[in-house]
Amino acid sequence: MKDLKYVFYIGGTPEEVWRALISSEGTKQIYYGSVIRSTFQLGDLLEYVGPGADGDETVHVYGNVLEYIPNQVLRFTHFAGKSYTKDDIQDYESRISYLLDPVGSCTKLTLIHDQWQEGDPHYENSNAAWWMILSNTKSFVEIGKTLNLG
Repeated sequence: MKDLKYVFYIGGTPEEVWRALISSEGTKQIYYGSVIRSTFQLGDLLEYVGPGADGDETVHVYGNVLEYIPNQVLRFTHFAGKSYTKDDIQDYESRISYLLDPVGSCTKLTLIHDQWQEGDPHYENSNAAWWMILSNTKSFVEIGKTLNLG
């Protein structure tokens, strides 16, 4: 399966973009009410938890931290939460990388979602969702609010 790669230029410092990506305040805005939970230590659990099919504590995405360099890199394994999988579907693992680079007074945010397993049923939904999530990230950093995407 083809890697998913997105590049956004955001009118904010790497520190501001980083804060939006890893703080509860930021992720709650960007990820439709979900917050990120992790110690961010290598190998430790990382979860996006928030309102969903299983109530307010729905685990939407989880994985393990692979790399964490503040204001530069967040890389983790990716599994869809149990409410997104049927009992007969195996856990499909992929990888997500957030890469931040300063460009002038802006930040280049590159998201790479790769290492897809053949037949992963979450590929198309991920491809559609990343555009909205990254657009929300850009809006949140630049103007302090996210888009009304319905």
